[in-house]
This record gives sequence, structure tokens and C-alpha cells, in this order.
Amino acid sequence: MKAKAKLRDLVVRLYSRRVEGRLDHSHVPAHIGVILDGNRRWAKAAGGTTEQGHRAGAEKIREMLTWCAETDVRVVTLWLLSTDNLDRPAVELDPLLRIIEDTVRDLAADGRWRVHHVGNKDLLPDTMQRVLKEAEDSRPSAGRDTGILVNVAVGYGGRQEITDAVRSLLAERAERGDTLAELAETLEAKDIARHLYTSGQPDPDLVIRTSGEQRLSGFMLWQSAHSEYYFCDVFWPAFRRVDFLRALRDYAARHRRYGT
Repeated sequence: MKAKAKLRDLVVRLYSRRVEGRLDHSHVPAHIGVILDGNRRWAKAAGGTTEQGHRAGAEKIREMLTWCAETDVRVVTLWLLSTDNLDRPAVELDPLLRIIEDTVRDLAADGRWRVHHVGNKDLLPDTMQRVLKEAEDSRPSAGRDTGILVNVAVGYGGRQEITDAVRSLLAERAERGDTLAELAETLEAKDIARHLYTSGQPDPDLVIRTSGEQRLSGFMLWQSAHSEYYFCDVFWPAFRRVDFLRALRDYAARHRRYGT
């Protein structure tokens, strides 16, 4: 069995090199969004617990970011916890929150990434809010604007984001003394975009979802209007470098039309 496993690993490594060799590095996405799906199903298939599945998924994140750095990706958005997840029973939600807190701390302490929270902080427990703020306040050792920008989507929902953006826009215009009629007359898409959680960032060029599910589930509804999608059959904890390279190869081969 060990000999077969070693042979399989060797074949995968060789294939990975072949895929990388054919990758067009001039067409690498600047911003990748990732829906980290399949932790629970991976754990169940392996005879483990849900918590073990989430921890295995958390450990995969550092690998993913290293692959992104090797291919010149500049922004990565990781969907770690949706607003729907917050309704899960405490016996499942509490361990997941602790795992996410540990993950965010590790990313901030690594020194290679710039961590930015996307989501509604008010929906999250106080401890999580504090961890996210501390991570955002920390900076890579080489400076504020170096390293991959890692958006950690915690307490995130696409509809919630747009709702929060509109609410923020209305509050801003009210403070300026604008009436609703004046806002309605001058409102443009860029006004709402300026109040999104990712304001000032490029929209995702590529959105990857693992586990075989082929839907966005509300992930970056506004920003992904012209994104390319890649659906991978493997569960997130089993996601490999070769799977990542395949996604980039598939992206590079597409002709982006941006809605035209």
C-alpha cells in the first residue's frame, strides 16, 4: 500500500509540473475568490468528526496562499463563514469559530499576508471581532502594502453586503444633507461599489468552489458579475496544488467577454 501511495504521489507531482509548465503566466488572475466547501463531507468520508474536517480545511489555507504567491496572484478572498452558518447549533458553531480565530491569527502572524475582514462584524461574537481587528491592524514585516491581500470572509453574505453598502451610502448622503430624491437622481453603480466590503480592490477574476457543488451561494454577488468560475470535484481539505494549477490553466484558456 505504501509503495502504491508513493507511486501515486510521484505521478501527481510529475503531472503537476507538466500543468505548470504549460501555464500562461501572463494570464494569471489578479484576484481569486475561493469557496472552501466540503470540510464536513471530507471528514465524514474519512471517518472523522466535523471539527477535524474544519481543522484540516484551515491547514489547507496556508498551502493555497503559498501557491498563489508563486503565481503572482495579488488578492485572495476566502469564504470562511457565511451569515447562514451563524444559525448552526452551538455544538458545531463554537468549535468552528475557534478554528477560524486561530486561522486568522496565524495568517496575521505569518508576516507574508495582509489580512482584511469582509463581512458584517456586528453579527459576530466579541472575541471574533477582536481577533479580526487585531489581524487587520497587523502588517507584514516588509511594509504595509506588500504581500498578498487576504480577505477573510467571516459573517459574510452577498445580500448582506449589498444591504450594508446601500445603508452606508444612505447614511453618508444624509450626513451631507442630500434628500432621497437627490440620491435617486444621481445614483450610479460606482456609488454602491464604493461602500462594499472590498471597496478599492479589484473584482475577482476567478472564483473557485471545491466539493463539486456548482453554485455561488451568494458569494460576492456584486463583485463576481464578470468573474470566471471554476468548480472542482475534490473536497477542500483534499485540494492539491495540481487542482489549483488546473484552475489557473482553465482560466488562462478562456476569452473573457466582461458581459459583452
